Amino acid sequence: MRELEVVGVRVEMPSNQPIVLLRETGSERYLPIWVGAPEASAIAFAQQGVVPPRPLTHDLMTDVIGALGRTLEQVRIVAVRDDVFYAELVLDGGVVVSARSSDAIALALRVGCSILGAEEVLDASAVGVPEEEGEAEDEVERFREFLDQVSAEDFEPTGDDGTPPGGPAEPRP
Repeated sequence: MRELEVVGVRVEMPSNQPIVLLRETGSERYLPIWVGAPEASAIAFAQQGVVPPRPLTHDLMTDVIGALGRTLEQVRIVAVRDDVFYAELVLDGGVVVSARSSDAIALALRVGCSILGAEEVLDASAVGVPEEEGEAEDEVERFREFLDQVSAEDFEPTGDDGTPPGGPAEPRP
């Protein structure tokens, strides 16, 4: 498992499809995950520290986890199949709950826990964006340029048998 950090949420043009971009810590690999508009908003709100007057769904989930005396310790992006990312919520005491990656990321940002990506997922779906020496632009601007040029077709399987480059994803428990 590799640690990931949320770079931000953008809208891919011309399809107007929201995308959350994660970066592998200490690496030039980025993991783009296409998400729904409500989930993109939930992630952006958490990243910007927006506190709604009433709890939104992910705020409610965070409150319920706390009210049950549990702690969300980490989020894991564990598989990708048919362009769908699968995640797990890892609670204290070793409790693991299956989740959509967008919901898991929104929760992780609210509680401040780590987000990890399976090596197989990164090998199959991450994209390298090398830094240029002497570059004056900040990291966010480079991601915006990257997202302006990327499309869903860039992440389709490339193996002769239709599997992602890293091989088939592990079956979901």
